[in-house]
Amino acid sequence: MTQLYPFLMAPAFDPRPWGTLDLSAIYPNAKFNERIGEAWLTGDDCAVTNGPLARKSLSQLSQEFGAELVGTAARDPRRFPLLLKFLFPEEKLSVQVHPDDAMAQRMAEPWGKTECWYVAHAKPGAQIALGLKPGVTISQFEQSIHENRAEELLNWINVYQGEMIYVAGGTVHTLGPGAVIVETQQQSDTTFRLYDYGRARPLHLERGLMSVKEKTASGKTIRPAPATIHGGKSRHSSMIAAPYFAVDLFELKEPHVFTTQAAGKEHGGKTSVQILVAVEGCGVVEVQGRDPVTLTKGDAVVVPSAVESFTVRPQWAVEFLKASIPAGRVPEPATRM
Repeated sequence: MTQLYPFLMAPAFDPRPWGTLDLSAIYPNAKFNERIGEAWLTGDDCAVTNGPLARKSLSQLSQEFGAELVGTAARDPRRFPLLLKFLFPEEKLSVQVHPDDAMAQRMAEPWGKTECWYVAHAKPGAQIALGLKPGVTISQFEQSIHENRAEELLNWINVYQGEMIYVAGGTVHTLGPGAVIVETQQQSDTTFRLYDYGRARPLHLERGLMSVKEKTASGKTIRPAPATIHGGKSRHSSMIAAPYFAVDLFELKEPHVFTTQAAGKEHGGKTSVQILVAVEGCGVVEVQGRDPVTLTKGDAVVVPSAVESFTVRPQWAVEFLKASIPAGRVPEPATRM
């Protein structure tokens, strides 16, 4: 039997100038004296809180256990493949871009940063900017940065609770206030700041503009209708399937059994770590012969691929995202603006 088991992760709260003191939508009991922008759940330095491997980081555990932890579908068996985090913008984030894999490698980075955003909460009028307006060129966008009017050339769209947004590498983007986001991304923090509304922070225009693409596949995902399970008492929604990650939403009122097979119809026996992030309610993650792990709103539980199967047992009801690595080549998702 593997010595691995489901890990309850400690969130790492990251102060940002655009963040908030009020995280009550996700962490009702947390109190802060500085603005928190992000709660990192599965970063390289995020630590396990339960069991004999408590206090070890995901980076340490990936180096030690390799594919037993991350699975055989992961591109690098010695690196944890996905970073999930909550974002809490109270003001606009800087306008940013992340390189895709090809551009990142030209810059001597191991890989780029493609991501997706699940809208866990949204106030009326909440917006994001995703890409450049149709017809805008990179040179026009660069000029608008120097003229302090870059916002005018961005494609601003309203967002609503329950939506999933795909943000391909090379997409200019930013978040406005009013939403709480669960971000799933490649394990990379390669970010180039292009515009910051006059804040006294450095920009990264040379490498950032090299990374910008005028057109990408980014947008709100077009998804099938949710499927009912357990006689209609529970629901499963496929939120996104993309080259680097698959994310599903489960709303459970009855226990449900999961496997660590990689996502995709033709998984070919490949396995993937499974990452559960609760957005509402409470449940218990159970594996035979191991201590149960409580999963409540704001928590992340990492289920190593060597575990093979596990059960989520709701305590009345639990709603959570499940992120994993696809088994093989997956095209970019169908999207709309």
